Amino acid sequence: MSLFNEWQELCEKERPQEEDTKFWNQYLEKEAKIYESILESHEEVIEGKLVELAEKFDMEPVVFAGFMDGINTSLEKAVNLEELSEDSNISLKVDFEKLYYNMLDAKAHWLYNLPQWDNVLTRERRKEILKEYNKAHIAVSNKVGRNEPCICGSGKKYKKCCGA
Repeated sequence: MSLFNEWQELCEKERPQEEDTKFWNQYLEKEAKIYESILESHEEVIEGKLVELAEKFDMEPVVFAGFMDGINTSLEKAVNLEELSEDSNISLKVDFEKLYYNMLDAKAHWLYNLPQWDNVLTRERRKEILKEYNKAHIAVSNKVGRNEPCICGSGKKYKKCCGA
């Protein structure tokens, strides 16, 4: 079984609420530390075997595979998660604008508000990315208003024609 599959099983494991909360809080704390490290050294690419990187960031290899799941879409070259093993060579070459956008999308405020972002992307650029994100997530309705012209082309108001 691949590390990624083990991670998925670990996530789906039935456990009491208190234990589940503790598991996720510990994971999110370690995740934030990894992102802090990546952002602090944003000019260098973090590389190595998965087991070495997991050890470096004080995680079990299975849990680091879970971290890879979260960052994978923000990497310049995505990793095949199904093939991850302890001996897999990992390169964390990150597209930081995409990472910021993905953090917004995941609603990970504990990550996109890290102070280390100040050295990676300017406040202005982060505001632009937030605008792009908000624009992409505007709800669009195809509903015709009562007082708009009817969609049948009669020239009458919708409420007096097809909406009656």
